[in-house]
Amino acid sequence: MQTIVFLGSRKSGTSREAVKTAKEMGCHTVLVTDRLRLEIPEADEIIYMRNLFEKENLLHFLKSLESNGNKVSACMSFIDPYVSFAARISEELGLGDFSSDALSLAENKADIRNKLKELNSSPFFSVFENLSNVTEFTRSHVHALPLILKPVVSNGSKDIKLVKTEEEMAEALLFLSTKYGEQPVLAEEYLDGPQYLIEVAVYKGEISIIAVIEQEWNESFIINGYSFPAEISIEEAASLRKAVSDILELIGLRHGSCHLEMRLVKNTWKLIEINPRMSGGWMNQIIETGTGLNPLKELLQMQLGEVPYFHAVPARSTYARYLTLKTAGRLLHISGIEKAQSLDGVEYVHVTPEAGSIVMPARSMGDRYACIITRAETIQKAKDIARHAAKELKFYLEPL
Repeated sequence: MQTIVFLGSRKSGTSREAVKTAKEMGCHTVLVTDRLRLEIPEADEIIYMRNLFEKENLLHFLKSLESNGNKVSACMSFIDPYVSFAARISEELGLGDFSSDALSLAENKADIRNKLKELNSSPFFSVFENLSNVTEFTRSHVHALPLILKPVVSNGSKDIKLVKTEEEMAEALLFLSTKYGEQPVLAEEYLDGPQYLIEVAVYKGEISIIAVIEQEWNESFIINGYSFPAEISIEEAASLRKAVSDILELIGLRHGSCHLEMRLVKNTWKLIEINPRMSGGWMNQIIETGTGLNPLKELLQMQLGEVPYFHAVPARSTYARYLTLKTAGRLLHISGIEKAQSLDGVEYVHVTPEAGSIVMPARSMGDRYACIITRAETIQKAKDIARHAAKELKFYLEPL
């Protein structure tokens, strides 16, 4: 039986869906995690390891699996920051070439910006590295305001700051430098325009754009809405494919998956971010609802050396609405789930926190506490259904 080893998993979302899908494919599933008491029923084995980056310990464990009769066919991860590390382990095991260098490059926002700086899709950026130079750096970049500031190694829109004045910039640099220590801070041009998520797979150098999805976000840059398929023109789709191809060819991604966030600015595609894995949350279910295809299954088959199927199919208008909270507290109860699920057009209602959990206003994508996925004849109709369903959900909190 083929064995797939996963490094890390969340309680829900893409990483757990990957384990579940592998199990449905008939694979033996092994989850290596640094989280105590993590329950993932779809995993045949769950192994706790304090530090997943302890390479020798991990290789020793994988060899023990082999000696016990398990054929390790893939080692992979859908969790930052283990994606490139898992690919490198797979290469060392002789399982194939998994573009580990390209995936590693994409894990660092400053490195990827420097690599892509000559492309038309690259916005203005600068890297702040020295806490003692806050005043100098701020003054030298006043002409470029407004700017987006973010740590170079982060995910889930955590600690992204929009700064519009010299004072805001200095304050944000001090905050990020203090919180993230010696980690550099990336300053990027603020881009105004609609934003899109592009799910991509690359198999033996052949690039497949799995989905293009328009995003909605709040003032903290937390994505709270996804419209699939995105409504873009034929010309925009062609220029998007060219921009994506240029990016992936330059970084050397010939085998693997990634997702890009891009904005269309004055008819030019600009890269906001690239992450070396499929998007988290309920992205697989959003795409499967709209197309009938299971992208995770194809990605897993690709990692096992099989030819994936990513051919375009007609998509039905699908919308995903994520819910966040305005106050913090201990969750007592959530009502209205069954009523929301029963509405015509509602395909799924996912609620992540359990009773007793501490919940809070969203500071990152991990602070989104429910997802409603709808399908209808048009995107607008799907949005209306999702908003109606969201009104049925009530979170009862005990103040902290």
